[in-house]
Amino acid sequence: MQREAELISVALHTGRHVVLEGPPGTGKSTVLRALADAAGLRLYFVEGNAELTPGRLVGHHDPAMVMRSGYTPDTFVPGPLVDALRDGGMLYLEELNRIPEESLNVLITALAEGEVHVPRVGRIPAHPTFRLIAAMNPVDSVGTTRIAQAIYDRLCRVAIGYQDETNELRIVTQATDTVNGGGMPPTVAMLTISVLITRLTRNHKDLRSGSSVRGAIDMSLLGNGLLQLRHQANALDVVHHRGVLVDSAIAALSGRVRVDESCDRSAETIIEELLDAAVAEWLRRQQPPDPGDDSPRSQESDQGKADGSGGAPQQGAGRGRILSGDEAEKAVHEAGRRTHSRSELSRMPNFNQASPEVGQVDAAAIESLFESDPDAAMELLANMANATDRPLRALARKLAAQLVIRVARDDRQPARGVQRIRSQTGLIDGDIDLDGTLGRTAGLLPTSVDDVVVRAWSAGRRAICLLVDRSGSMSGHQVALAALGAAGVLLAGDERTETSVLAFNKDVVTLQHQGQPRSATRIIDDLLTLRGHGETDLSLAFSAARRELDRTAVRERVVVVLSDAQHTTGLNPELALRGIDRLHVVGTSSKDEAVSRGKALAAAGRGQYRLAESVGELPKVLNGLLNSRS
Repeated sequence: MQREAELISVALHTGRHVVLEGPPGTGKSTVLRALADAAGLRLYFVEGNAELTPGRLVGHHDPAMVMRSGYTPDTFVPGPLVDALRDGGMLYLEELNRIPEESLNVLITALAEGEVHVPRVGRIPAHPTFRLIAAMNPVDSVGTTRIAQAIYDRLCRVAIGYQDETNELRIVTQATDTVNGGGMPPTVAMLTISVLITRLTRNHKDLRSGSSVRGAIDMSLLGNGLLQLRHQANALDVVHHRGVLVDSAIAALSGRVRVDESCDRSAETIIEELLDAAVAEWLRRQQPPDPGDDSPRSQESDQGKADGSGGAPQQGAGRGRILSGDEAEKAVHEAGRRTHSRSELSRMPNFNQASPEVGQVDAAAIESLFESDPDAAMELLANMANATDRPLRALARKLAAQLVIRVARDDRQPARGVQRIRSQTGLIDGDIDLDGTLGRTAGLLPTSVDDVVVRAWSAGRRAICLLVDRSGSMSGHQVALAALGAAGVLLAGDERTETSVLAFNKDVVTLQHQGQPRSATRIIDDLLTLRGHGETDLSLAFSAARRELDRTAVRERVVVVLSDAQHTTGLNPELALRGIDRLHVVGTSSKDEAVSRGKALAAAGRGQYRLAESVGELPKVLNGLLNSRS
């Protein structure tokens, strides 16, 4: 934290404004309070949330006084921004990315020009010592909004991460000594085990996010208290009192961690597992070191960490292409040349019942199979859709499209998008829009609730780009899921949603441009043709998605990728996420490696990871992603 504190101190001393990025519990508020006290500045604390309207940040005219005596300077109630400007204090905006965009926009003039202009009050210049400090957790994706580049361009960014183990142990020791106030403090074993398990929660594959150092502090205090309450005669021997450790760990950590949506385990079960690992590590450290245990790491692993590639495939000579228009149609046509003979298809279960004769499909048999095993039915149709037998191929594609659209429509929920503040009338919650109300009533007092204009929330427009993996790792079953996913995204849209669809392996094939809709049936047909084949370039896919989203003026831009996240060629995909507001990953494989890759991508893209291996799961997963405020 020494380095970060120096950066913040110098930035403030030189008149810069700062944004602090880091997870909760990394000491952002503590550092700022210390710096404000040292500089003799008043700290104006503002909690960022969806209710922080421009009027609450800048200030507002008191409605009752305005209705009685009209607009005067005396009717203006200053907000924290105006107070900080006038006083020359430090305005601390916590959770910057949870503040509505309309409220963030009022900061641009204050940051760029050192003043704000308030209607009917006039220009309010900033005192020379005014500084704005913002803080945000960039990993959290729920309920957050996009930060405009105009805001970022006027702030210096300081990233604050978790402390190392030694410093966390020092923080926990100091905090628990203060709380105990002269009582018996927690033992070294209790403190260390609490820190170890807390740190383990941050890297567990089934946890979307772990605990801050506050979890270790609470566990130490709870464990110490329970130990003395239950086992006063042997209070120092904490390692042998597992019940105390389990109870204190669950109470301190279960509410702080977030279990991944794809995991069916409880937070309590995962915490118990991590507790055993932490206790084992503590006991290992008590043993004398083994001089013969070198445990060298592989040079390949070290090189991957040194160059930042993490073992990801590097750029090769054969860079893929982004295809659209005639080139995309040609790619689909060429892919259609790869077909299955009837003898190949006959090896699949249920094929002979589904197609008793050449050129025939028994729709009733397919329907019956779909009712009993929808995944088997969809995989069979996905393979039959590429049959060498043309009549069979055409009938299978038609039936596949009907079933896919039916499943997607049955679970359809329109994507609602992120809500924004807009002027509305009627019985709704929000802040009174005085100008709008007086304009509606010609300056008279409103006589009806319908005359009162209120600034409240309503959904805005959204742009969604769906990326569908069609590489060699995607089987016939996953191809069927890809078609279902495309139908689900297309049908979930409404007049507020713009959608594009891209299929990718080493190349990217544009099936639908942003703002240029095609029929869902044709896109499903193309996806069934572009079955699994070739290498996977996630980096190029993300670049193509960003290019599609750049075609629209919609501010909320989301990418959903349906893939096992197996990246085999091209650049590090995380480097291609710049310019994408949110990346959600829908995993198609439950293998540990695939899940780990998918979660890492979603975290890098400030989005969510969900696993969907079956026809029944996918529509629900997509609806959950498209209807979340993320």
